[in-house]
Amino acid sequence: MIVAPWNLILTTAFVYTGAVLAVNLIARLRRPRAERRFDGEALVDVNHMLMSAAMIWMSWSMESALTLGLQVALFAALTAGLLLFLLGARTTRRRRDFGWHVVLNGAMIWMLAAMPLLMADMDMSGEGRAAMMGTPMWAGVVNIGFVVLCVAVALWWAYRAVTAQGHRLHVSVHAVKGIGMAAMLVLMN
Repeated sequence: MIVAPWNLILTTAFVYTGAVLAVNLIARLRRPRAERRFDGEALVDVNHMLMSAAMIWMSWSMESALTLGLQVALFAALTAGLLLFLLGARTTRRRRDFGWHVVLNGAMIWMLAAMPLLMADMDMSGEGRAAMMGTPMWAGVVNIGFVVLCVAVALWWAYRAVTAQGHRLHVSVHAVKGIGMAAMLVLMN
């Protein structure tokens, strides 16, 4: 659980990302069947909508090992789907875009899998004295690496939002998601 006011700030950011992607997905699905093509963008939208929901949930509650494991499995499967589109991308820009989505998914999987380590809490066992359990150094270093990657993702998508022709709102979502995930990783540690 993230403390106030950060839980409110992150919730606002991830409600924004989830809502914009939901609207985008609905618009995509409402196109005539002949105009629809499955180019991976629908998978990106669904993936990031689920990620937004998971991030909101993490902002407000502690996760059980079961729910963490199920979410890791879900995002690993989504990452595999994104990797297929990355490998099949025909342009450098599409490869970069899918690559950054894969990076965010990797950060999400790390966040979920490492949550118990990152959010080490007080252990009240042993003669009623509180003993602080800290985050292992290796986990802190890996976490910093993912924070840097999330910031890099945010910078890429901010650049794309500024230089894109159309769909700036949709592209901005990924920049917000990268910054939000970086902030969550910092707050969890």
